[in-house]
Amino acid sequence: MLQALGLSPSEEAVYTALLARPTASARELAGQAGLGEGESERILLALAARGLVAAVREAANAAPDPAAVRVPRPVRYRLTPPSVALAPLLAEQRNALHLAETAFSRLDEQYRTTAARTAGGVVEVVVGVEQVAHRFLQLQLGAQRELLVFLVGEPTAVPREDTDSSENSALGRGVDFRVVAAKDYLSGHEVVRDVREAVAAGLELRTADSLPLKMVVSDRERAMVPLDMTDSGGEPSAIVVHPSGLLTALVHLFEREWDQGRPLFTTGAGAHGEPAGDQRPTEEELEVLALLLAGMSDRRAASELGLSIRTVERRVRRLMDLSGVESRLQLGWHAARVGWV
Repeated sequence: MLQALGLSPSEEAVYTALLARPTASARELAGQAGLGEGESERILLALAARGLVAAVREAANAAPDPAAVRVPRPVRYRLTPPSVALAPLLAEQRNALHLAETAFSRLDEQYRTTAARTAGGVVEVVVGVEQVAHRFLQLQLGAQRELLVFLVGEPTAVPREDTDSSENSALGRGVDFRVVAAKDYLSGHEVVRDVREAVAAGLELRTADSLPLKMVVSDRERAMVPLDMTDSGGEPSAIVVHPSGLLTALVHLFEREWDQGRPLFTTGAGAHGEPAGDQRPTEEELEVLALLLAGMSDRRAASELGLSIRTVERRVRRLMDLSGVESRLQLGWHAARVGWV
Protein backbone atom coordinates (compact mmCIF):
# COMPACT_ATOMS: atom_id res chain seq x y z
CA MET A 1 0.00 0.00 0.00
CA LEU A 2 2.73 2.46 1.01
CA GLN A 3 5.07 1.32 -1.76
CA ALA A 4 3.32 3.83 -4.02
CA LEU A 5 4.75 6.52 -1.72
CA GLY A 6 8.29 5.20 -2.04
CA LEU A 7 8.51 2.79 0.93
CA SER A 8 10.01 -0.65 0.40
CA PRO A 9 8.08 -3.75 1.58
CA SER A 10 10.36 -4.05 4.63
CA GLU A 11 9.94 -0.37 5.51
CA GLU A 12 6.19 -0.71 5.19
CA ALA A 13 6.20 -3.78 7.46
CA VAL A 14 8.11 -1.92 10.18
CA TYR A 15 6.02 1.21 9.78
CA THR A 16 2.69 -0.61 10.06
CA ALA A 17 4.00 -2.68 13.01
CA LEU A 18 4.58 0.61 14.86
CA LEU A 19 1.04 1.81 14.23
CA ALA A 20 -0.41 -0.25 17.06
CA ARG A 21 2.16 0.93 19.67
CA PRO A 22 2.83 4.30 21.27
CA THR A 23 6.54 3.49 21.11
CA ALA A 24 8.63 0.41 20.37
CA SER A 25 12.25 -0.63 20.13
CA ALA A 26 13.98 -2.09 17.13
CA ARG A 27 13.98 -5.52 18.80
CA GLU A 28 10.23 -5.43 19.44
CA LEU A 29 9.44 -4.34 15.93
CA ALA A 30 11.82 -6.89 14.43
CA GLY A 31 9.86 -9.75 15.93
CA GLN A 32 6.55 -8.38 14.75
CA ALA A 33 7.77 -7.57 11.23
CA GLY A 34 9.67 -10.85 10.81
CA LEU A 35 13.08 -9.15 10.48
CA GLY A 36 16.41 -9.34 12.24
CA GLU A 37 17.06 -6.75 14.94
CA GLY A 38 19.90 -5.19 12.96
CA GLU A 39 17.74 -4.90 9.85
CA SER A 40 14.91 -3.44 11.91
CA GLU A 41 17.29 -0.85 13.40
CA ARG A 42 18.59 0.13 9.99
CA ILE A 43 15.07 0.59 8.65
CA LEU A 44 13.99 2.68 11.66
CA LEU A 45 16.99 4.98 11.19
CA ALA A 46 16.08 5.39 7.52
CA LEU A 47 12.46 6.15 8.40
CA ALA A 48 13.59 8.64 11.01
CA ALA A 49 15.81 10.38 8.46
CA ARG A 50 12.76 10.85 6.28
CA GLY A 51 10.66 12.15 9.16
CA LEU A 52 8.28 9.20 9.27
CA VAL A 53 9.27 8.12 12.80
CA ALA A 54 10.97 9.85 15.67
CA ALA A 55 13.52 8.39 18.12
CA VAL A 56 12.70 8.85 21.86
CA ARG A 57 14.54 7.84 25.02
CA GLU A 58 12.62 6.89 28.11
CA ALA A 59 13.33 9.04 31.15
CA ALA A 60 14.86 7.37 34.25
CA ASN A 61 12.48 6.70 37.18
CA ALA A 62 15.07 7.65 39.88
CA ALA A 63 18.20 9.70 40.19
CA PRO A 64 21.12 7.75 38.80
CA ASP A 65 23.72 6.36 41.21
CA PRO A 66 27.04 8.09 40.42
CA ALA A 67 28.89 4.93 41.29
CA ALA A 68 26.76 2.72 39.08
CA VAL A 69 27.91 1.69 35.62
CA ARG A 70 25.85 3.56 33.09
CA VAL A 71 24.05 1.27 30.65
CA PRO A 72 22.49 3.12 27.69
CA ARG A 73 18.81 2.60 27.47
CA PRO A 74 17.54 1.15 24.13
CA VAL A 75 16.21 3.72 21.71
CA ARG A 76 12.51 3.60 21.22
CA TYR A 77 10.57 4.94 18.26
CA ARG A 78 7.18 6.48 17.73
CA LEU A 79 5.31 7.37 14.59
CA THR A 80 5.14 10.88 13.28
CA PRO A 81 1.42 11.52 12.59
CA PRO A 82 0.70 10.22 9.08
CA SER A 83 -1.11 13.43 8.17
CA VAL A 84 2.18 15.24 8.79
CA ALA A 85 4.69 12.66 7.58
CA LEU A 86 2.95 11.07 4.58
CA ALA A 87 1.21 14.11 3.13
CA PRO A 88 4.43 15.52 1.58
CA LEU A 89 5.20 12.13 0.04
CA LEU A 90 1.71 11.99 -1.44
CA ALA A 91 2.07 15.50 -2.86
CA GLU A 92 5.45 14.58 -4.31
CA GLN A 93 4.00 11.52 -6.03
CA ARG A 94 1.09 13.56 -7.37
CA ASN A 95 3.47 16.14 -8.80
CA ALA A 96 5.59 13.41 -10.37
CA LEU A 97 2.49 11.82 -11.90
CA HIS A 98 1.35 15.18 -13.25
CA LEU A 99 4.74 15.76 -14.84
CA ALA A 100 4.64 12.28 -16.32
CA GLU A 101 1.15 12.91 -17.75
CA THR A 102 2.34 16.19 -19.24
CA ALA A 103 5.34 14.50 -20.81
CA PHE A 104 3.13 11.69 -22.11
CA SER A 105 0.71 14.15 -23.72
CA ARG A 106 3.55 16.03 -25.37
CA LEU A 107 5.17 12.86 -26.72
CA ASP A 108 1.82 11.51 -27.93
CA GLU A 109 1.07 14.77 -29.73
CA GLN A 110 4.51 14.75 -31.35
CA TYR A 111 3.95 11.16 -32.48
CA ARG A 112 0.52 11.97 -33.93
CA THR A 113 1.90 14.99 -35.75
CA THR A 114 4.73 12.93 -37.24
CA ALA A 115 2.34 10.12 -38.18
CA ALA A 116 -0.04 12.62 -39.77
CA ARG A 117 2.78 14.06 -41.86
CA THR A 118 3.78 10.56 -42.89
CA ALA A 119 0.22 9.45 -43.76
CA GLY A 120 -0.81 12.82 -45.19
CA GLY A 121 0.51 11.87 -48.59
CA VAL A 122 -1.41 8.59 -48.56
CA VAL A 123 -4.86 9.26 -47.11
CA GLU A 124 -6.89 12.44 -47.40
CA VAL A 125 -10.09 12.85 -45.37
CA VAL A 126 -12.96 14.76 -47.00
CA VAL A 127 -15.95 15.84 -44.88
CA GLY A 128 -19.27 17.35 -45.91
CA VAL A 129 -21.76 16.76 -48.73
CA GLU A 130 -20.36 19.41 -51.08
CA GLN A 131 -16.74 18.45 -50.48
CA VAL A 132 -17.40 14.72 -50.99
CA ALA A 133 -19.42 15.34 -54.17
CA HIS A 134 -16.76 17.71 -55.54
CA ARG A 135 -13.91 15.27 -54.88
CA PHE A 136 -15.87 12.36 -56.39
CA LEU A 137 -16.57 14.26 -59.59
CA GLN A 138 -12.93 15.37 -59.73
CA LEU A 139 -11.83 11.74 -59.77
CA GLN A 140 -14.28 10.72 -62.49
CA LEU A 141 -13.80 13.80 -64.68
CA GLY A 142 -10.02 13.65 -64.26
CA ALA A 143 -9.65 10.02 -65.32
CA GLN A 144 -7.74 9.63 -68.60
CA ARG A 145 -7.35 5.87 -68.92
CA GLU A 146 -9.48 3.83 -66.52
CA LEU A 147 -12.25 4.02 -63.94
CA LEU A 148 -13.05 1.14 -61.58
CA VAL A 149 -16.26 1.52 -59.58
CA PHE A 150 -18.19 -0.35 -56.89
CA LEU A 151 -21.88 0.64 -56.76
CA VAL A 152 -23.71 -0.13 -53.52
CA GLY A 153 -27.09 1.15 -52.30
CA GLU A 154 -28.35 4.68 -52.72
CA PRO A 155 -26.03 7.68 -53.29
CA THR A 156 -25.60 9.70 -50.07
CA ALA A 157 -23.55 12.67 -51.25
CA VAL A 158 -23.41 12.69 -55.05
CA PRO A 159 -26.75 13.05 -56.88
CA ARG A 160 -27.36 10.31 -59.44
CA GLU A 161 -27.76 12.87 -62.27
CA ASP A 162 -24.26 14.21 -61.52
CA THR A 163 -22.90 10.68 -61.54
CA ASP A 164 -24.56 9.97 -64.88
CA SER A 165 -23.10 13.16 -66.34
CA SER A 166 -19.55 12.33 -65.21
CA GLU A 167 -19.95 8.76 -66.52
CA ASN A 168 -20.99 10.03 -69.94
CA SER A 169 -18.03 12.42 -69.96
CA ALA A 170 -15.59 9.60 -69.16
CA LEU A 171 -17.08 7.29 -71.79
CA GLY A 172 -16.94 10.11 -74.33
CA ARG A 173 -13.20 10.48 -73.67
CA GLY A 174 -12.67 6.78 -74.32
CA VAL A 175 -11.94 5.90 -70.68
CA ASP A 176 -12.02 2.17 -69.91
CA PHE A 177 -14.99 2.17 -67.51
CA ARG A 178 -15.70 -0.99 -65.49
CA VAL A 179 -18.38 -1.24 -62.81
CA VAL A 180 -19.36 -3.94 -60.34
CA ALA A 181 -22.84 -3.28 -58.93
CA ALA A 182 -24.36 -4.93 -55.88
CA LYS A 183 -27.87 -6.29 -56.40
CA ASP A 184 -29.30 -3.73 -53.99
CA TYR A 185 -28.13 -0.95 -56.31
CA LEU A 186 -30.42 -2.20 -59.09
CA SER A 187 -33.56 -0.95 -57.38
CA GLY A 188 -36.17 0.54 -59.63
CA HIS A 189 -37.06 0.71 -63.29
CA GLU A 190 -35.19 3.98 -63.90
CA VAL A 191 -31.93 2.62 -62.51
CA VAL A 192 -32.05 -0.44 -64.75
CA ARG A 193 -32.83 1.74 -67.79
CA ASP A 194 -29.98 4.16 -66.98
CA VAL A 195 -27.54 1.29 -66.49
CA ARG A 196 -28.53 -0.27 -69.80
CA GLU A 197 -28.00 3.06 -71.59
CA ALA A 198 -24.56 3.41 -70.00
CA VAL A 199 -23.64 -0.11 -71.11
CA ALA A 200 -24.81 0.71 -74.61
CA ALA A 201 -22.45 3.73 -74.50
CA GLY A 202 -19.48 1.51 -73.64
CA LEU A 203 -19.55 0.94 -69.88
CA GLU A 204 -18.74 -2.63 -68.79
CA LEU A 205 -20.97 -3.90 -65.99
CA ARG A 206 -21.04 -6.94 -63.77
CA THR A 207 -23.12 -7.70 -60.69
CA ALA A 208 -22.38 -9.24 -57.31
CA ASP A 209 -24.66 -10.41 -54.53
CA SER A 210 -22.96 -7.94 -52.19
CA LEU A 211 -19.91 -5.69 -52.02
CA PRO A 212 -17.90 -4.64 -48.94
CA LEU A 213 -17.85 -0.92 -49.78
CA LYS A 214 -18.52 1.84 -52.28
CA MET A 215 -15.48 2.88 -54.25
CA VAL A 216 -14.15 4.65 -57.31
CA VAL A 217 -10.56 4.21 -58.55
CA SER A 218 -9.24 6.71 -61.10
CA ASP A 219 -6.34 5.64 -63.37
CA ARG A 220 -5.08 3.42 -60.51
CA GLU A 221 -3.56 6.58 -59.06
CA ARG A 222 -6.29 7.66 -56.65
CA ALA A 223 -9.27 6.00 -55.00
CA MET A 224 -12.21 7.33 -53.02
CA VAL A 225 -14.05 5.32 -50.38
CA PRO A 226 -17.04 6.83 -48.53
CA LEU A 227 -17.12 6.51 -44.75
CA ASP A 228 -20.51 5.46 -43.41
CA MET A 229 -21.27 8.14 -40.79
CA THR A 230 -24.82 9.10 -41.75
CA ASP A 231 -26.39 6.46 -39.47
CA SER A 232 -24.81 8.15 -36.45
CA GLY A 233 -25.97 11.60 -37.52
CA GLY A 234 -22.57 12.76 -38.80
CA GLU A 235 -21.90 14.48 -42.10
CA PRO A 236 -21.11 12.35 -45.14
CA SER A 237 -17.36 11.84 -45.39
CA ALA A 238 -14.85 9.88 -47.41
CA ILE A 239 -11.18 9.10 -47.70
CA VAL A 240 -9.14 9.70 -50.84
CA VAL A 241 -6.29 7.19 -51.12
CA HIS A 242 -3.16 8.15 -53.02
CA PRO A 243 -0.48 5.76 -54.42
CA SER A 244 0.37 3.29 -51.66
CA GLY A 245 -0.03 -0.30 -50.60
CA LEU A 246 -3.60 0.54 -49.57
CA LEU A 247 -4.44 1.73 -53.09
CA THR A 248 -2.93 -1.44 -54.55
CA ALA A 249 -5.09 -3.52 -52.19
CA LEU A 250 -8.24 -1.66 -53.32
CA VAL A 251 -7.41 -2.32 -56.97
CA HIS A 252 -6.86 -6.01 -56.21
CA LEU A 253 -10.20 -6.12 -54.41
CA PHE A 254 -11.93 -4.67 -57.46
CA GLU A 255 -10.28 -7.16 -59.81
CA ARG A 256 -11.30 -10.06 -57.60
CA GLU A 257 -14.94 -8.95 -57.49
CA TRP A 258 -14.86 -8.27 -61.23
CA ASP A 259 -13.60 -11.78 -61.96
CA GLN A 260 -16.34 -13.28 -59.80
CA GLY A 261 -19.11 -10.95 -61.01
CA ARG A 262 -21.87 -11.82 -63.46
CA PRO A 263 -22.26 -9.80 -66.69
CA LEU A 264 -25.59 -7.99 -66.72
CA PHE A 265 -25.66 -6.31 -70.13
CA THR A 266 -23.30 -6.30 -73.10
CA THR A 267 -22.96 -3.96 -76.05
CA GLY A 268 -23.00 -6.73 -78.65
CA ALA A 269 -26.74 -7.16 -79.17
CA GLY A 270 -27.48 -8.71 -82.52
CA ALA A 271 -23.86 -9.74 -83.12
CA HIS A 272 -24.78 -13.41 -83.49
CA GLY A 273 -27.59 -13.18 -85.98
CA GLU A 274 -30.42 -12.10 -83.71
CA PRO A 275 -33.77 -12.11 -85.48
CA ALA A 276 -34.99 -8.75 -86.69
CA GLY A 277 -38.29 -6.92 -86.40
CA ASP A 278 -40.94 -8.20 -84.02
CA GLN A 279 -38.79 -11.26 -83.27
CA ARG A 280 -36.33 -9.09 -81.33
CA PRO A 281 -36.76 -8.70 -77.50
CA THR A 282 -38.14 -5.39 -76.34
CA GLU A 283 -36.31 -3.13 -73.90
CA GLU A 284 -38.86 -4.04 -71.22
CA GLU A 285 -38.29 -7.76 -71.73
CA LEU A 286 -34.52 -7.33 -71.58
CA GLU A 287 -34.84 -5.39 -68.30
CA VAL A 288 -36.73 -8.32 -66.78
CA LEU A 289 -34.11 -10.74 -68.11
CA ALA A 290 -31.27 -8.68 -66.69
CA LEU A 291 -32.74 -8.67 -63.19
CA LEU A 292 -33.43 -12.40 -63.26
CA LEU A 293 -29.89 -13.14 -64.41
CA ALA A 294 -28.65 -10.93 -61.56
CA GLY A 295 -30.24 -13.42 -59.17
CA MET A 296 -33.56 -11.76 -58.41
CA SER A 297 -36.75 -13.76 -58.07
CA ASP A 298 -39.78 -13.08 -60.24
CA ARG A 299 -41.45 -11.37 -57.30
CA ARG A 300 -38.46 -9.14 -56.57
CA ALA A 301 -38.03 -8.23 -60.25
CA ALA A 302 -41.72 -7.38 -60.48
CA SER A 303 -41.42 -5.15 -57.42
CA GLU A 304 -38.35 -3.36 -58.74
CA LEU A 305 -39.93 -2.70 -62.13
CA GLY A 306 -43.39 -1.88 -60.81
CA LEU A 307 -44.98 -4.84 -62.61
CA SER A 308 -47.18 -7.74 -61.65
CA ILE A 309 -45.67 -11.18 -61.32
CA ARG A 310 -47.84 -12.39 -64.21
CA THR A 311 -46.38 -9.67 -66.44
CA VAL A 312 -42.85 -10.74 -65.53
CA GLU A 313 -43.70 -14.37 -66.22
CA ARG A 314 -45.31 -13.44 -69.55
CA ARG A 315 -42.20 -11.53 -70.65
CA VAL A 316 -39.95 -14.42 -69.67
CA ARG A 317 -42.20 -16.78 -71.59
CA ARG A 318 -41.93 -14.65 -74.71
CA LEU A 319 -38.14 -14.53 -74.38
CA MET A 320 -38.08 -18.31 -74.18
CA ASP A 321 -40.29 -18.53 -77.26
CA LEU A 322 -37.99 -16.16 -79.18
CA SER A 323 -35.00 -18.25 -78.12
CA GLY A 324 -36.65 -21.58 -78.90
CA VAL A 325 -35.69 -22.99 -75.48
CA GLU A 326 -37.60 -24.95 -72.87
CA SER A 327 -35.98 -23.78 -69.61
CA ARG A 328 -34.72 -20.62 -68.00
CA LEU A 329 -31.24 -22.11 -67.81
CA GLN A 330 -31.24 -22.49 -71.58
CA LEU A 331 -32.61 -18.96 -71.89
CA GLY A 332 -29.63 -17.60 -69.95
CA TRP A 333 -27.20 -19.48 -72.17
CA HIS A 334 -28.95 -18.27 -75.35
CA ALA A 335 -29.11 -14.67 -74.10
CA ALA A 336 -25.35 -14.67 -73.49
CA ARG A 337 -24.64 -16.25 -76.88
CA VAL A 338 -26.65 -13.76 -78.93
CA GLY A 339 -25.68 -10.72 -76.86
CA TRP A 340 -28.95 -9.96 -75.09
CA VAL A 341 -27.09 -9.57 -71.77
